[in-house]
Amino acid sequence: MTSAANDAPLWQPAPERIAAAAVTRFQSWAAERYGAPAGGGYPELHRWSVDELDTFWQAVADWFDIRFSTPYETVIGDRTMPGAQWFPGATLNYAEHALRTAEDPLRADAPALLHVDETHTQVPVSWSELRRQVGSLAAELRALGVRPGDRVSGYLPNIPQSVVALLATAAVGGVWTSCAPDFGARSVLDRFQQVEPVVLFTVDGYRYGGKEHDRSETVAELRRELPTLRAVVHIPLLGTAAPEGALEWSALTSADTEPVFEQVPFDHPLWVLYSSGTTGLPKAIVQSQGGILIEHFKQLGLHCDLGPDDRFFWYTSTGWMMWNFLVSGLLTGTTVVLYDGSPGYPDVSAQWRVAEQTGATFFGTSAAYVMACRKADLHPGRDFDLSRIQCVATTGSPLPPDGFRWLHDEVVDNLWIASVSGGTDVCSCFAGAVPTLPVHIGELQAPCLGTDLQSWDPAGKPLIGEVGELVVTNPLPSMPVHFWNDPDGSRYRDSYFEMYPGVWRHGDWITLTDHGSVIIHGRSDSTLNRQGVRMGSADIYEAVERLPEIRESLVIGLEESDGGYWMPLFVHLADGSALDDGLRDRIKQTIRDNLSPRHVPDEVIEVPGIPHTLTGKRIEVPVKRLLQGTELAKAVNPGSIDNLELLHFYEDLARKRH
Repeated sequence: MTSAANDAPLWQPAPERIAAAAVTRFQSWAAERYGAPAGGGYPELHRWSVDELDTFWQAVADWFDIRFSTPYETVIGDRTMPGAQWFPGATLNYAEHALRTAEDPLRADAPALLHVDETHTQVPVSWSELRRQVGSLAAELRALGVRPGDRVSGYLPNIPQSVVALLATAAVGGVWTSCAPDFGARSVLDRFQQVEPVVLFTVDGYRYGGKEHDRSETVAELRRELPTLRAVVHIPLLGTAAPEGALEWSALTSADTEPVFEQVPFDHPLWVLYSSGTTGLPKAIVQSQGGILIEHFKQLGLHCDLGPDDRFFWYTSTGWMMWNFLVSGLLTGTTVVLYDGSPGYPDVSAQWRVAEQTGATFFGTSAAYVMACRKADLHPGRDFDLSRIQCVATTGSPLPPDGFRWLHDEVVDNLWIASVSGGTDVCSCFAGAVPTLPVHIGELQAPCLGTDLQSWDPAGKPLIGEVGELVVTNPLPSMPVHFWNDPDGSRYRDSYFEMYPGVWRHGDWITLTDHGSVIIHGRSDSTLNRQGVRMGSADIYEAVERLPEIRESLVIGLEESDGGYWMPLFVHLADGSALDDGLRDRIKQTIRDNLSPRHVPDEVIEVPGIPHTLTGKRIEVPVKRLLQGTELAKAVNPGSIDNLELLHFYEDLARKRH
């Protein structure tokens, strides 16, 4: 993947689009009020946002009218990372801001949520109804003894009840945490046992791929293994009666109770998210009410350009940070589209069908879904009315150049394509969507506002036009306040600040181009390093998976005891394909032509499938550990993998090699 600096942009926003964008209006307003640069566009605004960090975040709080019930003493107290103090002295409530649109009599009956399932039945929930349910449930949580700081958990799919439960928890000052119901009991317990929830919201089952999946036994196991639970709330998605001792959802949400929003300190915990946990217990990442509130206002209101006229769809589950990000669309008065179902049922067009049906204006999905659509030769713009879509955004992995071209050609005219990259660790983006900048193929448009994103070499020297470590040299409000059960902060420091003390190192390889865009090359902790040259696995996947015979691939680089280096490429073939010498040669030639001879693997090996985390990311590091001879139980946390059986292939291969 190389910079497209000399190529014409794939897309250029029209002058009227630039003028109408919220980020343009924000810049003009901040120039008058806060001394932001009046001209020069986004690059100058970004420079100001990192040079004048305090003033920038103060301007964001002012522009979005964040309600501080107690005023802040200063924007940033101690700015040392980790542990920067944001808006000390301030109190507020996230849920109060998420439900603010309900106070507008002209919007109260408009949909806050649109829920769609695999039957494509569409169920709206109005702003006033959402606010009423949150008020009722928050009062019931208080009656159950839930106090600020108590953890409330959800074993729930992407349904309106999940949003209500999150907002009611935030309203009382509780700490929300959720897992999707396709997670097995062990995976859920690895997460929830760490934080000791007092309430569990759960469904009896879920529908996926045209089938009903009963979860009653899993729920019973969770109840047995979570001794801190004071209450379990039953949501009868499959229509079953509540198990003994569980409370009925409908009984807790039927009252017409005005919500009471607990005013909590800015850094009060809002929710716990979890790392993938592929090599040990998932890290329990705690983010704050105020930090998420102001970061998501910036990201959704300025970068995604969302407002009251938008409909915001992102394909996600409650076990992925993108669900939390999606719910925050409510902050901007946007209608949030919740799709609960398989991305590929009844066929690969499912997500485009949801977009047509709901009139989505902002369509978020995974890079893998885009590439699957391309491989299936879909024509969504021809087959569906997608005329309302303004932007397609992708995350989860870098969007390959062919994905950019396919979206541009096959979705809608004048499409803004935003490949974005961030992390669960900040529940936001470091780089990605900017509505006023051009889009270059294979590139993220720019670093995000307030984010001093740099590419560093091992000595900490900034690089332009060369591959380096993704670092952030100033604090962000949504960086974790801490990890759960990490009393001295050592696990937190080791995760991000070990390589460059005081500077966040994320674990991705990136290039900052000379025209200000960003290229992501994949994870640096599974780095390919041949003859001293570091390579990103994402570049190899992008080249190989263009071939119609290759469904998916995985590349690993192993340092061997004799000083050698073994770099196999594992391929999962499309139905009807065979890995013969001809295909092997084509794979190697494709990599050589698109990348370099150094990228060509030592072997191409067929596998029954590529293992992923529960949120769909390829797992490179555990496979590398298995191939180095590490036992399966030590190489990987079994509860974090989508199909553990697939790992036995790599385990057997390691035995044969050693």
